[in-house]
Amino acid sequence: MNASDLPARAKARRARPEEGMSATPSSEGRVIIENVWPEIDGGRAAAKCIEGAAFSVHADIFTDGHEVIAADLLWQEAGQMTWRHVPMHFVDNDRWAAQFIPPKVGRYLYSIEAWREPFASWRRDVQKKVSAKQDVTLEIEEGFALVEEAEGEGRDGFALDEMRQRMGLADPQERLAILLDESLLHLMAVYGPREAVSRRIPVLELSVDRRAAIFSAWYEMFPRSASGDAQRHGTFEDVIARLPYIRDLGFDVLYFPPIHPIGRTHRKGRNNALQAAVDDPGSVYAIGSAEGGHTAIHPQLGTLSDFRRLIGAARAQQIEIALDFAVQCSPDHPWVREHPDWFDWRPDGTLKYAENPPKKYEDIINLHFEGNAFPDLWFALRDVVLFWIENGVRIFRVDNPHTKPLPFWRWLIHDINAAHPDVIFLAEAFTRPKMMKKLAKIGFQQSYTYFTWRNTKAELVDYMGELTGEMAAYYRPNFFVNTPDINPWYLQTSGRAGFIVRATLAATLSSNWGLYNGFELCEAHALVGCEEYRDSEKYELRAFDFNRPGHIKDHIRALNRIRRTNPALQDFRGFLALNSSNEHVMAYARITPQKENCVLVLVNVDPFNRQQSEYEVPLWEFDLPDWSSIEAEDLLHGNRFTLYGKTHVIDLDPHRSPVAIWRLHPPVWRTP
Repeated sequence: MNASDLPARAKARRARPEEGMSATPSSEGRVIIENVWPEIDGGRAAAKCIEGAAFSVHADIFTDGHEVIAADLLWQEAGQMTWRHVPMHFVDNDRWAAQFIPPKVGRYLYSIEAWREPFASWRRDVQKKVSAKQDVTLEIEEGFALVEEAEGEGRDGFALDEMRQRMGLADPQERLAILLDESLLHLMAVYGPREAVSRRIPVLELSVDRRAAIFSAWYEMFPRSASGDAQRHGTFEDVIARLPYIRDLGFDVLYFPPIHPIGRTHRKGRNNALQAAVDDPGSVYAIGSAEGGHTAIHPQLGTLSDFRRLIGAARAQQIEIALDFAVQCSPDHPWVREHPDWFDWRPDGTLKYAENPPKKYEDIINLHFEGNAFPDLWFALRDVVLFWIENGVRIFRVDNPHTKPLPFWRWLIHDINAAHPDVIFLAEAFTRPKMMKKLAKIGFQQSYTYFTWRNTKAELVDYMGELTGEMAAYYRPNFFVNTPDINPWYLQTSGRAGFIVRATLAATLSSNWGLYNGFELCEAHALVGCEEYRDSEKYELRAFDFNRPGHIKDHIRALNRIRRTNPALQDFRGFLALNSSNEHVMAYARITPQKENCVLVLVNVDPFNRQQSEYEVPLWEFDLPDWSSIEAEDLLHGNRFTLYGKTHVIDLDPHRSPVAIWRLHPPVWRTP
C-alpha cells in the first residue's frame, strides 16, 4: 500500500462504512453513567420502596479529561410526561448519589442524566491560574461568553441579566470578580450551557408500596377452630370474639388459610389419613364443592355478610385480614364441570391429582395454565382476587407460587396493583433461592424465607448479610417462626426457652414476622420423624387453652410493643452484626439511617445451656471512642443503666431469660 492511497481509502470508508461501523460519528455517551444501583436484572425488574420513605440511587459517573461534570436523578410517576430533577452529589471514587421521596403508592420511573459543565470547568481553572499569578485576560472573555449563553427564568433570569450588564460595564478585574462570584456559579449550574449530555438507558422502574409491606406482625389461625370447642365448627362471629386477644398480643395482620367450601372426593382424614370419617372436616386446601369455589365461603363459617362484618370489626381493632390465595381445586370444584380444559386428565379419563413425589395429595387437583386454559383461566383467577378486594381484603398470602407460571404472577400482580396499588401479595415459597428471588423481582411485595431453618449464630449472621445486601432492593422477608405445615426440629426439642429465642430473633431481625397460633403456647407435638404437627389443624378442628401454663404471651406482647415504639425495628435493612466471643451468643444492633434510634439485641441460641460471652457495644456508630460510656434502656424489663467502654460480658441463662433487648441512648440524643 502506498502512502498516497490512504486519503482515498479514508474517503471511501466515509462514503460506504464497513459492516458493523456507524455511518455518522457521535459523541453521545461521552459522560459515562454505569453501575447504577438499584438496577435489578439490568432494568427488567423493579426496585422497591415504601411510601414516604427516601429512595436512594447511586451510580458511577465520569468523563474523559479533567472537565467538571454534574448529574441529576430524574423521577416521575409512571404515565406522566414530565421528569422531576434532583441534583446528585459526589460521594467518592467517581461514585455519585441522590434520593427522592415518593409521595404515594404506585409505580414510578427513574433515570440519571449527566453532563460536562463548561462554566464550572472554566471557573476552576481560572482560580488556579489567578493563584499562580498568571495572565487571565483571554480567560475572562471566554467566561463572559459562557455567561452570555445562559438563559434564566423569572427572578433568576433578572439576576443573570443584571450580572451581564455589570460585567459589560466593568473593567477586567471587576468582571473577573463577578465571574467568580459564588451566586453566579449556582445560576450557571442551572441555566448555563451543558456539553455532552448523557441519559441512562433504559429507564428504571420503582414499585412503591404502603408501609405494611415492610412492617407488619402476622397471626395465623384457622377460623373453623375459633369456637374453642373441638366439637363445634367455628364461625366468623367466633373469630370476631378472638380479635381483642390478637390485638392485645400486638399483631396487626390476621391471616386465614382458605375459607372456601371443601370437597368430598378423596377427602383426607385426621393426620392426613387417606380415609376420612363421616365427621372429618377435610383439608382447607381441597377447595371447592357443590357449594361453590374460590369466591364462596364454607357454609359453616357464615355468609359473605358475616365476613364483611368481620372485616369491619378487625379494622376497628387496627387489624387487617389476609386471605390465602391457593390456586388449586378439589375434584368437586365447579370449574371441573364448567371448564374441563383447565385441568390435567390422565389417559384413562381420570383427573390427575397433585403430587410432590413421594408425597401425594389425592384430594387436590392442579390447574393447567396453558393450551385451551389460556387466557380464560388467567382472567378467572384475577377475578377471584378482585372479588375479595371488593369485599375488603388488601393482603393475600399466595400458596406455593413457585409451582405456577411466573408470567402469570407478573401479569396478575401488575394488573391488580395498577387498579389497587395498596394490595400486598406475600409469596409462600420455600424453594430454590433463585426462584424465591425471582418471585420477589416480578412483583411479590413480601416473601417467606429460610429463617425457619437458620438456627445457629453463624447461619443467622450469614443469612441476614444476604438479605440486607443486594437482595434488600427488591426482597422483603417475612420471618415466620412456624406454620401449619412446618413444626421445626428446633422447636420440637427446645422447650419454652427455644420459643422465646425464635420469637425474639424473628421479631427483631425482620421487620415483617409472623406465627401460627399455638406457638405462643409452645405447642410442639410432632409426627414422629418429620417437621409436621401431630393432630394437625389442617385436617381437624382444634381447641387450645390459650391460658395454659408455660405460655410466652407476655414475651410476644412485649416484642410487638418494642417493635411499634422503635423505628430501628421497622426496616430490616438496618442490621448490624456485632462481635461476640461465644458461638452460641448472637449480638446485633438495629439502627435507623440517621442513628436516632438504636436497639441492641443479645440472644443465646442454645436453649439448653447457660452461655457467657464477651460482646461489643457499637460506640463507633455514634462517633464515640472505645472508652466512652452510653446509656442503655432494658426494653423488656424497663430499667436503665450505663455501659462503660466498648467490650462487655453477659450471661444468658435459658431457664431465666435467654435474650436481652436494650435501646442505646447516645449522649446527644439522651432523653430526660
